[in-house]
Amino acid sequence: MDRVTKLASERPVVVFSRSTCYMCHTIKALFSDFGANPAVHELDQMPRGREIEQALARQGYPTVPVVFIGGELVGGANEVMSLHLNRSLIPMLKNAGALWV
Repeated sequence: MDRVTKLASERPVVVFSRSTCYMCHTIKALFSDFGANPAVHELDQMPRGREIEQALARQGYPTVPVVFIGGELVGGANEVMSLHLNRSLIPMLKNAGALWV
């Protein structure tokens, strides 16, 4: 869990992903479209990625993507899209320092 916390705090937006996951691609594209530059950790391509995936599952997120904003766990694709649809995502990104404007 310490490794997840360390990785989640390295940038304003952190996405734990799998390179073959369509919803992961969608969430990464959403952040890119906003101009945010998330740190993306492709769990299927990194050493000990399976351990990180298991730690995220213990936190209640057994599937990817898992998103952290400002070091805080936001959740998966459903939570990110809900924030976007209720217009809370951009202010959250600004508060975390991921967007300038």
